[in-house]
Amino acid sequence: MASKRIIITISEQEKKWLGNYSKAYNISVAEAIRQGISCLKEFQSLASYQKTVNETAGIWSKGDGLEYQVVTLRDKWAKMAQSD
Repeated sequence: MASKRIIITISEQEKKWLGNYSKAYNISVAEAIRQGISCLKEFQSLASYQKTVNETAGIWSKGDGLEYQVVTLRDKWAKMAQSD
């Protein structure tokens, strides 16, 4: 993927912090920003996953889901395999 340049406006305090962070970790300010974007993307992905889990929790209404998987589905699969 081709890289693109971008111009952003940040406060002097944020610029100073980025400079100090970059020096402490021996990376460029641009790399620090790229790493920050990666962290934000990962956090958003995890937040989206957690939201989905919260929204779908409790929708299974056939009793113990693990028991259903182990007993019912595997029994069906075994019967299907025997009939082949």
